[in-house]
Amino acid sequence: MSNIKDINSSNFDKEVLKSELPVLIDFWAPWCGPCRMVSPVVENLAEDNQGKIRVAKINVDENQALALQYGIRSIPTLSFFKGGEEVKRIVGAQGKAQLQKVIEEVIG
Repeated sequence: MSNIKDINSSNFDKEVLKSELPVLIDFWAPWCGPCRMVSPVVENLAEDNQGKIRVAKINVDENQALALQYGIRSIPTLSFFKGGEEVKRIVGAQGKAQLQKVIEEVIG
């Protein structure tokens, strides 16, 4: 069972900025090929790191204001938040091992 949360402008503050755990946000769109490639990787990472990091997805087509607010210019963009601040950003599809390394850095 996945612990990935769908985020939009109405729950962004509570689920991301006020989260006690670091948050990995996958900015994506259903028509994006690389987004579909990275999606199972993100799902695996969510399961492997349950309790250490929250994983969320933001559909940029449905949440254009959030995408604009955070300067998302290409997708997939994986953005890491900790303590209400963006601390790391990765643009483009990445492998599981690379992303796990970043998660470990962010968790500290």
